[in-house]
Amino acid sequence: MSKQGSISLKGIIVLLLVLVVAFTGGIFFYLQGLGAVDPSDDEDIIVTVPNGSGASSIVYMLDDAGLVKNMTCAKINARIGGYDSLQANTYIFNKSMTLTEMMKAINTGDFEYLSKTSFQLKEGYRLTQCAEALAEVTDFSKKEIMARWDDKAYVQELIDKYWFLTDDVLSEDVMHPLEGYLFPDTYFITEADPTIESITEMALQQMDAALTERKSQIEAKGYSIHEFLTLSSIVTKEGCANEEDAAHISGVFINRLNNDMSLGSDVTVCYIFDEDRVDLKVSQLDSDSKYNSRKVKGMIPGPISTVPVIAMDGVLNAMETDDLFFYAGPDGTIYYAKTNEEHQKNVSDHPWTEEDLANQ
Repeated sequence: MSKQGSISLKGIIVLLLVLVVAFTGGIFFYLQGLGAVDPSDDEDIIVTVPNGSGASSIVYMLDDAGLVKNMTCAKINARIGGYDSLQANTYIFNKSMTLTEMMKAINTGDFEYLSKTSFQLKEGYRLTQCAEALAEVTDFSKKEIMARWDDKAYVQELIDKYWFLTDDVLSEDVMHPLEGYLFPDTYFITEADPTIESITEMALQQMDAALTERKSQIEAKGYSIHEFLTLSSIVTKEGCANEEDAAHISGVFINRLNNDMSLGSDVTVCYIFDEDRVDLKVSQLDSDSKYNSRKVKGMIPGPISTVPVIAMDGVLNAMETDDLFFYAGPDGTIYYAKTNEEHQKNVSDHPWTEEDLANQ
């Protein structure tokens, strides 16, 4: 009996050892199968994951792209990996990545691995310039983009969605409804097939955040959002390289409005002709457009450019000053004056030369 017992115990020990070896080998095989196809190959491979894709179907997509080392192991991982929030998007992977790295990236929508096309809406861009920037990185033409942005039915949909967009933008005097409402920033397009609408909403959401943060201050100052962005856009174009100038220029404009004067801003005239220049023609200055603040008293119909936060805060924290004039010299310095005589002296003391105008 003791001999048989001894043999049985040995058999059990051997069996256990075999099972341990087999289990360890299985785990090793499984982990190896989830490894990188080629650790030395970092060439980008684009993988687009459609809406509603499950882990199993994604594994097949990765395999079709040559990113799966062992399909059996990949299928097992798809079942037991706990991938419960897979994000539809276009991803950039490579053969040096493990399957678990790729599946984790898809499960979290990791920004690092998203296919990104970037474009920049710069501070002070007119809407036409925003359309040009977008047209450069998409399949849409500037004409198509502007047509959509000027479509009043579409703008009405946006008004219904965003609190800061009001019927003010649909006034017949406003040249472009969305002018000044797209927030200046660098944007990343991660969709495989982006639309004008989806890209527009990225910029509107950023504006939403900026205005929501300042909503109580804007209301306390007595501005409507449209008035606030209009004045802020003029400050932007006139010069807000620093907080002090943004606040000082704002103070000058507010003084002029309070004194029933025209804003007297050449940048509003430039807007009429969709250009930026210092040496405006007499015919341009004589324009009867309601955007011509050299002739029309009070606020112009709407914003004339994108608005950065420095301009917004300049208007909200406008300097208390007696100045009614300012002049930007060719070196960027801004000179302020209380009277027209002082203003004209600033102009004559710091003239723009032909070379300055050529380099503007």
